[in-house]
Amino acid sequence: MSSNAIHPAQLALLNSQAQLPTLARVAVTVAVMATKWDMNWRTRKALGRLDPYELDDIGLTSAEAKREANKRFYQR
Repeated sequence: MSSNAIHPAQLALLNSQAQLPTLARVAVTVAVMATKWDMNWRTRKALGRLDPYELDDIGLTSAEAKREANKRFYQR
């Protein structure tokens, strides 16, 4: 388990709390969105560096990998 992971007891405590204040909800939403965008950027760059045999292992053609790797970080 990662040192950044939330322990189940901590998660239960968070779930039992009242709704977050509006500013906190906005901050969490922005943090989640930024995290997703960062993950997209990193994985797409890694995908663009894979060799043909590695792409074959994951079931992608070079064209499919290139199309995905060229997407903007915010695109699905």
